[in-house]
Amino acid sequence: MEFDVNRFDEYREDNRLEAKKAKDSLPHNLWDTYSAMANCYGGMILLGVTENSDGSFSATGVSDAVKLKKDFWNTVNNRKKVSINLLSDDDVRILQLNGKDILAIHVPRAQREDKPVFVNDDMMNGTFRRNGEGDYHCTKAEVKAMLRDQTEETADMKVLEDMDISDLNAETVHAYRNRHAAYRNDHVWEGLTDETYLERIGAVKRAKGDGKLHPTAAGLLMFGEEYRILYEYPEYFLDYREMLDPTIRWTDRLQSSSGDWTGNLFDFFFRVNSKLAKDLKIPFKLEGITRIDDTPVHKALREALANCLVNTDFFVPRGVVIRKDASSITIENPGYIRTGKDQMLKGGISDPRNKALMKMFNMIGIGERAGSGVPDIFAVWESQGWKAPEVEEQYNPDRTILTLSFEKQAIKTGDKNRRQKQALKTGDNGKLAKTVRHKQTIMDFIQKKRICSTAELSEQLGLSLSRTRALLAELVDEEKIAAEGDRRSRHYRVL
Repeated sequence: MEFDVNRFDEYREDNRLEAKKAKDSLPHNLWDTYSAMANCYGGMILLGVTENSDGSFSATGVSDAVKLKKDFWNTVNNRKKVSINLLSDDDVRILQLNGKDILAIHVPRAQREDKPVFVNDDMMNGTFRRNGEGDYHCTKAEVKAMLRDQTEETADMKVLEDMDISDLNAETVHAYRNRHAAYRNDHVWEGLTDETYLERIGAVKRAKGDGKLHPTAAGLLMFGEEYRILYEYPEYFLDYREMLDPTIRWTDRLQSSSGDWTGNLFDFFFRVNSKLAKDLKIPFKLEGITRIDDTPVHKALREALANCLVNTDFFVPRGVVIRKDASSITIENPGYIRTGKDQMLKGGISDPRNKALMKMFNMIGIGERAGSGVPDIFAVWESQGWKAPEVEEQYNPDRTILTLSFEKQAIKTGDKNRRQKQALKTGDNGKLAKTVRHKQTIMDFIQKKRICSTAELSEQLGLSLSRTRALLAELVDEEKIAAEGDRRSRHYRVL
């Protein structure tokens, strides 16, 4: 977080900014805030600043900023006081404000391998996080979740020596193998026995104790039955809720605990994926006379569902919840975002909580290893003109919530006018008539071909690509056509 002293009057305290009235010494609760910010999103601590009753800030200053800065560095490097120093020299600055010295301390967000950041040499009682009301003590469950995420070997790689391969559901295993064979025809593993195949995909491993094959946690989650999964994960729960009719509480409900299906991740994924896709008002594509059932929206939903499952912390309460109504889909999973929300939205780094599960989904063509899954979902929603997806991260218990709305994004009047001015000049009737003709040509050509690229339309019109894009943007704004795909592979269809 950057702090601009010139915008001091605009700042208000929140979960990333804290003001403390330090005068001659470091406040005793400074280190609680340091721990809390490091374990969440990072933030800025201002010493020599007080919060007024209306929420605004006033600079009270510190008596000796140089001494206070030296005291801070001495303490932050004391392992008996703070578990780790995350700061570099540039993170602590002495600033002048209204003739007074204040100390601005930037606290970076800790990497997962450095969490939990705790104080007073007491991990279980000295770990803090931030919420809307300030710093709070983490529960033992929250601390244990951070410890689980420290290691490169994720929790789903654990070998379950108390279980046998027979504890995996054979029908689910064969359904998975059929999916794999369809996705990778003539794969070299196709002729393997089930035991060998499961070992290759990471669903079973040889235990060091008896040398025999036992299910891994990932294998149990993907292919086990719900009552057996609960032996390892007592909080395991999968819930799909469909509310399309406001007069009925649930128009459809699927729970892992119902007992009339396996309740494992593989069966849940494909059952829920079909339910999410069935009411989408997205026309299918044609390649020649062949119907292509997979649109960018279908792929994005599949990616979102897989991303939820491979990042779930199955030890945390409340379980996976998918809610679908007429205007949106909400996907919730236990567990905080390992890379941090900002990095997840930027993409480029893949750090799944369950690496073995991700491998299994990848092998049947599901999921994105390059860390671009979430940005791709945002891009697809933008191409449809829908409201941008929302990502919310909650703590105590840890939870990540993705909301995908099907409502149209409001277009600012200024944007509409700007696009219109690209095609028209005030009082220029000749250009107006030409624009109308070009638009009609676009509509006729798309109706004939069903779906067209910008390049195809540019060639048909005899116009530049930039001019064609401007006309297409106007038609999208007028809701006469829809855009699909990202910028490089965007196509258009008639609504």
